[in-house]
Amino acid sequence: MDIYILNLLVIGSLLLFVTLGSGWIARLPLSYALIYLIVGIMLSPYGFNLIQLRPEAEFIERLTELVVLISLFSCGLKMNRPLKAWAWNSTVRLIGLLMPISILAVAAIAHWILGLNWGAAILLGAILAPTDPVLASEVQLTHPDDMDELRFGLTSEGGLNDALAFPFVYFGLRWLKDSNWENWFKEWVAVDLIWAIAAGLVMGIVVAKSIVWIDKQLRKFICIDTLMEDFVALSIILLTYSLTEVVNGYGFLAVFVAGMVTQRSYHDPEKRLSQLEFTETLEKLMEVGTILLLGSLLRIEPILKFAPQALLISGLLLFVIRPLGTWVSTMGEGYSSIRRWLFGWFGIRGVGSLYYLSYALGEGLKDNAGEQIAWITFITIVISVLLHGISATPLMNWYERQIERRQQKLAQLVREGE
Repeated sequence: MDIYILNLLVIGSLLLFVTLGSGWIARLPLSYALIYLIVGIMLSPYGFNLIQLRPEAEFIERLTELVVLISLFSCGLKMNRPLKAWAWNSTVRLIGLLMPISILAVAAIAHWILGLNWGAAILLGAILAPTDPVLASEVQLTHPDDMDELRFGLTSEGGLNDALAFPFVYFGLRWLKDSNWENWFKEWVAVDLIWAIAAGLVMGIVVAKSIVWIDKQLRKFICIDTLMEDFVALSIILLTYSLTEVVNGYGFLAVFVAGMVTQRSYHDPEKRLSQLEFTETLEKLMEVGTILLLGSLLRIEPILKFAPQALLISGLLLFVIRPLGTWVSTMGEGYSSIRRWLFGWFGIRGVGSLYYLSYALGEGLKDNAGEQIAWITFITIVISVLLHGISATPLMNWYERQIERRQQKLAQLVREGE
């Protein structure tokens, strides 16, 4: 039988299983990404050998790029707080303090222990910096009215650090090409740091507001097919990203901002909910293909070769750097110890790191350093999918029970005070 037909049979069966069994899966210490990863390994040459292609870095880059874009817009749609410093305090601390701490700590370990030069070491830290907005659905905001601080912080962090890790990626790539800082540092600050971030913020606002305004004006004169109207969200994503990239801004940042602007621009709650459901459906569908592909790419020989290095980096990142960095970053804000440790644990690595890796490979990362960084990244993502996939459901269920108990105690104290 044609391998293509067999692949369709397996993928169709997988989609049917995860859809009809979603209620059962949701109660288990099991994530959808973990299921897709296992099936991807089964489809590789180590299993049924149904996925036989070895896609180039550019293919993986474009696939993961689109997945991340849709996920970032979805994260933006979920942002339900006013643009005030106090409302985004956890986000500011996770992005402004924790992300640089994580990048520098991973870079230091990669340089002093693994022997990577500083350019490659910082690049590895930047590749592993983004917490994933695609694979972290169990710990993200579940709906626009969800005001939980933990879920908001993790959702906003995943939406922003996928964009704001880019300056560090560029920093590492520039250092790889030229170890003399004086030749490029000022340009990096002016272009890759200041201009690209500012352009991303402005374009995210301008493009989204423009499209929403056009949409509202046209609806006064014509009727839009209800089956097609959610495509407006997809057009906002693609136009915002492409136009921002044209002016050398950070398209990821612009798309996240565009999601926030879109959510605030439509006053009809059904419209906002419809767009969120549409983008989440696209995100989940593309997640299947991406994680299946990751599973099919894994090979035993390079995994064994780079396992000690990857276990060192991933172990320290997930169990030491992220938890301790989070604890330091959230000091003095009155967060409960439960919330601070969960912030520290749920640093899920996934599709965002795959994108940055493939981007770096396309921009000149190669030879031994390229192979080393690639397999450390692959192995770290697999470990994160396994550990976070198993722990997310029971930990979040436990967290919800703790919140409910605190609310009950507070209500009891109020009644006793009356």
